[in-house]
Amino acid sequence: MWLSQVEADLTRGNWQDPDAGAVNFKEYALQWVDERGLSATTDELYRRLLRLHVLPTFEDLDLDEITAPRVRTWRTERLSSTGAATTVAKSYRLLKAIMETAVDDELIRRNPCRIKGAGKESSAERQIATVAQVDALANALGPRWRLMVFLGAYGPMRPEEQAELRRRDVDLGQMTIRVRMAAPELTTGRRALGDTKSEAGKRVVVLPAFLRTDLRRHLDWYAENGPDGLLFVGEKGKPFRRSTFGRKWRKARVAVGMPDGFRFYDLRHTGHTLATRSGATLKDTMVRAGQSSEKAAMIYQHSDLERQQEVAGGLDDLVRAARAQAKDEPSGADLVRDT
Repeated sequence: MWLSQVEADLTRGNWQDPDAGAVNFKEYALQWVDERGLSATTDELYRRLLRLHVLPTFEDLDLDEITAPRVRTWRTERLSSTGAATTVAKSYRLLKAIMETAVDDELIRRNPCRIKGAGKESSAERQIATVAQVDALANALGPRWRLMVFLGAYGPMRPEEQAELRRRDVDLGQMTIRVRMAAPELTTGRRALGDTKSEAGKRVVVLPAFLRTDLRRHLDWYAENGPDGLLFVGEKGKPFRRSTFGRKWRKARVAVGMPDGFRFYDLRHTGHTLATRSGATLKDTMVRAGQSSEKAAMIYQHSDLERQQEVAGGLDDLVRAARAQAKDEPSGADLVRDT
């Protein structure tokens, strides 16, 4: 009977060596990460997810010993013990991707990660600040970091993009900043210089005119000297650290009365929303923020400089009008939510 089944599988081309899956999962998973050609930040993330969430359960098993019931039990335990649904979803997607490669390598017949929706992250409701609150945060952080807040909101630029901005990237006459590279900070404190998050991240950002004074003052007072001088450095003249800036950000957030959950990254969403209110289209905001997706790549690839100047002009009008109408001190209680 067994021999007949093997012969039938051979005839159909479906036969698989029953010992093919006797490969240690930990060794296979680490090799999988090594071979991906990942960015430094993604490589760090995957190794952390493996170390903290995946390997403690599966590292001693062979690939063919990882079954669908075991995956379900593992996921349930992770959700129960961590309460971190987003992290568990990331870990599940990573495990599924590794096991899918094992299927492609003909080491196992079927991927054991078959839980519908398990890899989907439910995005938290993003918070939006008012113009007055952005101003208050900039003031609370102080003159050295004031421009960083404005570029985060009205650029809107990612912090890792701002970390690699140089004097030569700034055109004060045209009020533009060219984003060429990014330098995300790893958990070790080392900055990993490399490309922007996507090809769309390499862009020229037209700034609203109201930032001219802040931009000029920052260049005069805080940026490093020379064309290659960093735009943002710490008080000791070295590249700013995420941990140090994070402490300053949290203090400023408390001083202004903003909710604890309001992150620096939420300034980008604020910028998106304000640009849209000033007349920008989805195409305009995607180009401005350096965003892309596989579905939108061909549609939103270009938005010419003249159009971006119009968007910056609309944003300039909106912020100036909001500042003129502001009568009360900004309060975190005034936060609106984007639905």
